[in-house]
Amino acid sequence: MTKRIFLGSLVVALVAIVASLALSLSAIYNSMRKTTVMQLSEEAELLSITLTGGENYERFSSMENRITIVAEDGKVIFDNVADETGMENHNDREEIIAARKNGNATVTRISSTLSENTIYCARELEDGRVVRVSCSQHTPFSMLLSLWWEILLVVIAAVIISAVLATAVAKKIVKPINEIDLKEPDIDESYTEIAPLLHRLNEQNKEISAKIEELSRSRTEFALITENMSEGFIIADRHTEILSYNTAALNILGADNVAEKQSVLTLNRSPNFLEAIESALKGDRCERTLEISEKTYGVIANPVRIDGGITGAVIIIFDTTEREQRDRLRREFTSNVSHELKTPLTSIYGISDMICGGIVKPEDIGGFAKNIRDESGRLITLIEDIIKLSQLDENNFTDRREKVNIAELARLAVSRLSSIADRSGITLTVSGDEAVYEGIPSVLEEMIYNLLDNAVKYNKAGGKAEINIKDGDNVVITVKDTGIGIPADSIDRVFERFFRADKSHSRRIGGTGLGLSIVKHGAQLHGGSVSAESAEGIGTTMTLVLPRKTGKK
Repeated sequence: MTKRIFLGSLVVALVAIVASLALSLSAIYNSMRKTTVMQLSEEAELLSITLTGGENYERFSSMENRITIVAEDGKVIFDNVADETGMENHNDREEIIAARKNGNATVTRISSTLSENTIYCARELEDGRVVRVSCSQHTPFSMLLSLWWEILLVVIAAVIISAVLATAVAKKIVKPINEIDLKEPDIDESYTEIAPLLHRLNEQNKEISAKIEELSRSRTEFALITENMSEGFIIADRHTEILSYNTAALNILGADNVAEKQSVLTLNRSPNFLEAIESALKGDRCERTLEISEKTYGVIANPVRIDGGITGAVIIIFDTTEREQRDRLRREFTSNVSHELKTPLTSIYGISDMICGGIVKPEDIGGFAKNIRDESGRLITLIEDIIKLSQLDENNFTDRREKVNIAELARLAVSRLSSIADRSGITLTVSGDEAVYEGIPSVLEEMIYNLLDNAVKYNKAGGKAEINIKDGDNVVITVKDTGIGIPADSIDRVFERFFRADKSHSRRIGGTGLGLSIVKHGAQLHGGSVSAESAEGIGTTMTLVLPRKTGKK
């Protein structure tokens, strides 16, 4: 801005100098012309008075101005500069014609070279003669040429002075503008001419500040939301450069940090991840699965469209391990249930078919009927366990929580299993505290029964099974047996549905394979947990922990 003001001021000064010079030359020229015309007129007037006729014209030969006397017939009878004998008739000259008409005349003729003008002043005498006085005068152009050196010096001096003044003026004008605080302009202290501009700047500053504050708040909220997401979140532009991300995304993909302009494709080079992003950048929503560190993750990549064009992609990464496990368990459960139902049904159908076909002897019908009853009972037990497990999964219990004596439930389980235990010589005992716990009686009874039932089924002949109860902030129920134990590689799976560590033994003793799974879900229903410790050939200890919500009662 300073440069533009300087150049503007300098141009204005130069134009003023040239105009002033032209006007000055014009004024000088006009003044000189007026003076010359006045002098010539006075001289012509004096000559008209002194010339009476018959004079000696030679006395005018030494005069400075040119004097020409023209006779009435136009013949030049005297000229103090040229030889009058060789001069042409002057009656056609403009000044001679005007003088004969008006008595006097002043005429200026410009020479063809444009370097000088000739001024003629003519007076008519009483005898018809005309006396003419003339002189030459420089034109403004010739005056300029004759004074070019002096004018050049003046112009150079004027340019230097103008440049210095223009610089000073420009700085002085710009200084208050440069000192304006654009964030908080002082309209009253600035130039009144720019007050409307400053007022608009002030209003725009307020609007911009409000927008920046809103944007900052939105970015903070966005950061808080994304950083508190367990899902990974990444935004990439159409060149795959990462624009935004959260910590969860880096943790999932195993990256420490993201460099500036880093490609999202470098975070994970698996085909599924690359395919998801490439599809999104082509405009198609894409879902893929990733396997990372023994976990399963789902990847959803969506294209970002602005004005109909693809400008980037939004990638969401979420943990699907539990869902995949549930799906796996559901498939296994369906398969196991089908198998477990098929076995007794096949047996029942086969026996029934034999009886209907008359193949079975009358004396054998009782034995086959017993087999049908046993298989039907096994089938009913399996269905009941499946229903119980389904209710535990859905927390679909209409039974109210009541105060129950855990020791009484343990003694009831011993009573129900005593006949089976006696056949193998297994000793059942209950020890510990008479703990009273508030829970769902039917579920608690089923849990304790299932734990003791397993301790009897997987015990050795002449073995022992003990239920111990400890009361405190938590009710701890321990069922310890001296049975065959559980292999180390199966200890973590014994609470899965239909899982059997020793399948041959399980088929021999029967059971649905859902007992411990019911215990696990029942414990979770009451906010508790169940765990197993075992050593093959020595025995197993099952520990059920039931927390009290209000402390010991």
